[in-house]
Amino acid sequence: MAGFFGLFNYEKEGPGISKNAPKKKNFIVFFETFFRNFWKFITINLVYDLISVPVLTNGLASAGLTNVTRNIARDKHSYGLSDFFDTLKKNWKQALPAGIINTLVYAMLFFDIYFFWFSSKGIMASIGVGICVCILFIFTVMNYYIWTLMITFKFTLKQIYKNSFKFVFINMKFNLLCFFSLLLVYAVNIGLIFLFQSAFFIVLTLEIFLYILLYPSFRFLLVQFCTFPSIKKYIIDPYYLEHPDEDIDKRRDLGIEVEEKKPQTIVNEDGEEESENVFED
Repeated sequence: MAGFFGLFNYEKEGPGISKNAPKKKNFIVFFETFFRNFWKFITINLVYDLISVPVLTNGLASAGLTNVTRNIARDKHSYGLSDFFDTLKKNWKQALPAGIINTLVYAMLFFDIYFFWFSSKGIMASIGVGICVCILFIFTVMNYYIWTLMITFKFTLKQIYKNSFKFVFINMKFNLLCFFSLLLVYAVNIGLIFLFQSAFFIVLTLEIFLYILLYPSFRFLLVQFCTFPSIKKYIIDPYYLEHPDEDIDKRRDLGIEVEEKKPQTIVNEDGEEESENVFED
């Protein structure tokens, strides 16, 4: 079944789009994209959830789901699970330690917040909680970029975290939009549980299923819509302005207009042709 129970089915022939039709708002495109890939996301979310169960392997799952949602957000064809597992094979050496780092950082931050909130009193405790919350926000937003930078560029882990930190402030407007949109989703879900207390277990069970089957791809897709344009503007476009003949296919995949030119190659000491490329295949 295409789309969401037959809706958002773009496989059917239609009247087409007028050249003078106004451009759709990004939030409309987002929901159309999400529901158009509804069933694909359910399958991938189940795999994401299973890989994330050991917690420390969440980095692997995040890298895989990022690749799928990045391609879909860029309106490129995605092979779903095939793309997911290909990303794991290519990026596991960085994704696994990044997932462990994330787990440790979040654990320390939540412990510190708990300590200052319940074990300390006075102004120093309030300052401590405030600092930890700020660090928690910054690190959460960094995670909007970590996985995309990892699967898109040939950066070291240090460069990935460094650039992710910079993007927290460079793209603050859309980072806040993404952060509070996801926060609103959490708030609505919690609110529904308290609103329907008479059916507490039914609502809770339904929300757990929705969280498992839909929320991961919803979150990762929203992150791509909010962050990838900034990555393209500040990293991808400047790079290809300096290397106009390099990797034309990759440029098309990333949404960059290119002219048809034969890429130049470099001959190494062994007489073999090679080319430098900062992007992952």
